[in-house]
Amino acid sequence: MPYSEERITSTHRWSDKTFSFTTTRPEGLEFKNGQFVTLGLRPEGKLIPRAYSIVSEPEAEELEFLSIHVPDGALTSRLAQAGPGDSIWINTKVTGSLTFDYVQPGRTLYMLATGTGLAPFISLIRSPELFEHFDNAVLVHSVRTVEELAYREEIESLISNRLRYVPTVTRENHDFACPIAQQPYDNNQRGADMFRSGELSRILNLPPADPEHDRVMLCGNPAMNREMSEWLVEHGWTQTNYKGVGNFTVEQAFVTTMSDADD
Repeated sequence: MPYSEERITSTHRWSDKTFSFTTTRPEGLEFKNGQFVTLGLRPEGKLIPRAYSIVSEPEAEELEFLSIHVPDGALTSRLAQAGPGDSIWINTKVTGSLTFDYVQPGRTLYMLATGTGLAPFISLIRSPELFEHFDNAVLVHSVRTVEELAYREEIESLISNRLRYVPTVTRENHDFACPIAQQPYDNNQRGADMFRSGELSRILNLPPADPEHDRVMLCGNPAMNREMSEWLVEHGWTQTNYKGVGNFTVEQAFVTTMSDADD
């Protein structure tokens, strides 16, 4: 596959488990908001590749990524120690099922993420195209600890009456207030549970999620992706596949890098 040797240009640690980094951009690389590439390091000359969503917007000069740090992970343990100037190999082929092309336009787009599954959704909410496709957008980010709420300040700066943000922390007791609903909610719930119970739309004063009008994107640990996909299908939602564009889509490319990201 066509890998290009690039350089890490900056790193930022969000918590002891998560960090982001930027790299130089391979010449000629083009991508859409929400897509991913395969990147890796070459310790002892052997490439260790993994799939990573691109946080950056398509016109950005550099590429930005969000990663979990697994202490004994073949790639992430090394990547967490890398810094500016270090080499990184990036595949120039991009793909992914979390783009605006992968779900029908609709009323409200629900983006449900756990852990580092947030990455493609940061790219999507940075895009001016978001509200060309949807009337409203809801970003739900479920993590174990507050420190893992990566990009929280940037997301909050983008909140409006059309973009809602629901951070949930499953293993700490912290009270958050929903900036749009102007009321507190139980942030210890998982985002997927809130969606299924109807609590999510209720606290945001939105109509109940409806497959005829609304759309869902999923990116997170395999259990969440699987359970939500099964629930959506059972409740009349249609997943995008090779036969056509549906009303929900899920990214499954990150099993090796995200399986330990969140519960």
